[in-house]
Amino acid sequence: MQKQRPTVGVLLFDDVEVLDFSGPFEVFSTARLVDADKQGDEHRLFRVFTIAEQDRILSCRGNLLVQPHMTIQQHLPLDILVVPGGQGTRRERQNRRLLNWIDQQNQRTQLTTSVCTGAFLLAELGLLNQRRATTHWSSIEWMRTTYPAIEMLTDRRVVDEGHIITSAGVSAGIDMSLHVVSRVYGLEVARWTARRMEYDWRVTG
Repeated sequence: MQKQRPTVGVLLFDDVEVLDFSGPFEVFSTARLVDADKQGDEHRLFRVFTIAEQDRILSCRGNLLVQPHMTIQQHLPLDILVVPGGQGTRRERQNRRLLNWIDQQNQRTQLTTSVCTGAFLLAELGLLNQRRATTHWSSIEWMRTTYPAIEMLTDRRVVDEGHIITSAGVSAGIDMSLHVVSRVYGLEVARWTARRMEYDWRVTG
């Protein structure tokens, strides 16, 4: 994967789980090289922004209000896509316009990732068929029943299938994002990012 500030797009929608998107946003915006002289914002290793279907304020879980940076109609080309979860995924599974956009991005991204029940949006497109995946523990059986072509894992916070990476519920999106940092810039940078966040990251797999 390229080392020239990969572009990360974090999808937003109404009723998105807050930590599902804010955790990855924090990781990608915090990542720096392990160099005491290069810790300012100008030394960020990723360009990260939020994307929504419409240019309006969104109501997240807990009634947090968020204004996305860009829309699915107009945004920078993406190297990495983050699809978060939350109650809103139940509605967005039926949103063909948004699903088509995810599918189009997946054909161009270097990595497509999901957090929690964001995996349902990837599954609806068939992107997880014949792959291993995970999601929030409370939705594992629902995924197995609804999408039997996916091998759902219950004991993993992050499942890396190459181009597509899924993660378990809520806080696991932080682990997934640190895993991506490790893939792009190496384990030392990922560990440094976790330390800057004071996050107790336990590397697995």
